[in-house]
Amino acid sequence: QKIFQRQNMTNFTAVSVFILRGFSAVPELQLLSVGAFLFIYLAAVWGNVSIVVAVTLDARLHTPMYFFLKHLSLVDICSISTTLPRALVATMVGSGEISLPACASQLFAFVCFGSTECFLITSMAYDRCLAIYRPLLYGTAMNPQTCVSLVAVAWGSGLIFSTFHTANTFSLSFCGPSVIDHFFCDISPLMRLACVDVDAHEAAGFAASGCIIMSCFALTILSYICIFTTVVQIPSTAGRQKAFSTCSSHLATVLLFYGTGSSAYMRPTTYYSSLEGRLAAVFYSVLTPTLNPLIYSLRNKDMQGALRKLYL
Repeated sequence: QKIFQRQNMTNFTAVSVFILRGFSAVPELQLLSVGAFLFIYLAAVWGNVSIVVAVTLDARLHTPMYFFLKHLSLVDICSISTTLPRALVATMVGSGEISLPACASQLFAFVCFGSTECFLITSMAYDRCLAIYRPLLYGTAMNPQTCVSLVAVAWGSGLIFSTFHTANTFSLSFCGPSVIDHFFCDISPLMRLACVDVDAHEAAGFAASGCIIMSCFALTILSYICIFTTVVQIPSTAGRQKAFSTCSSHLATVLLFYGTGSSAYMRPTTYYSSLEGRLAAVFYSVLTPTLNPLIYSLRNKDMQGALRKLYL
């Protein structure tokens, strides 16, 4: 069918409006999912806003680690707000229509926040590495100017990365069908709707994603190699546990982020499955922003104390 469309593009009208299929292809499950995802969205926003406010108000948390965590929470708020509210409203009103410019804007924002989070997680790994591997240099190396520069680089890199992916995706021609088998505008389901050859665009996107994701992942792994080699040399068990506890929350975030996001963006469009795509998207775009506040609150006594002061 796609070959037929490519050979007869002149017989089709360019698509100006897409239709998002939603959370499920089964109508009965659509309504059931609204309540669940609405609860998850409110929990994610509440949890991340709580961390931002707690870190801002509590002077004990004015350290590089919590500075990065505050920006990670801001990114998570923006990321989940880019996709879920529109999908929930569309399901409730029974219309999944989204214009091409709105679809491009949603893709741009989502990729921007996702890639910014990738760079922030890498910066947080570098921060934990210096704190454990080079504690005497930590105060000098991770000064306020360095922290602000790392966050600015993360946001700037996210904007550049998302600009590339948005241009790479929407430079394709879309001439029908216009139904996106997803609950938001994502790269793989959009490329499947193109009526031109997407091989070059897919290869460029795959190379860019692979370069960024693997580079950040390699730097994170290198940081943790330094951390582990330092921790195992600490003579006391209590000392090792205390040192490792300072990075255990971040390690959980790393595993959650790369375990869900890489499975979606490191897979060629040829092997894309709509069901697997939606399930993967729920993990990396919904559950990850929701679980991050829990990860950083459950075993972190300083954060627990700040949150108690905030709400009690």
